[in-house]
Amino acid sequence: MQKIIVFQHHNSGENKIAGIEKYGNKWFEIKRISIDVDLPPVIDDSREYLPDSIQADLVLDFLQHPDLTHDLGAMCSKNNIPVIASGKKLRIPGVHTPPT
Repeated sequence: MQKIIVFQHHNSGENKIAGIEKYGNKWFEIKRISIDVDLPPVIDDSREYLPDSIQADLVLDFLQHPDLTHDLGAMCSKNNIPVIASGKKLRIPGVHTPPT
């Protein structure tokens, strides 16, 4: 079973998670990491919001803060975990940014 971790801010990924659970529940184990607080305009240290390590086959990024998205992408790239961050403009190896 493939392990997917979904990072979201204020439930921004729930519709996509529902689709994965409905159509692919047999193949995927889904874990949510939700950030449900208002964020400052600039985040210098993302350790308060992101885990120290990630164990997954795929990460889905529905975060709305560019600093968190960047740090998440860099962490996953370092650990060879592919990331889907739709509509984002990152240039980090292993982070795929299809248009929305």
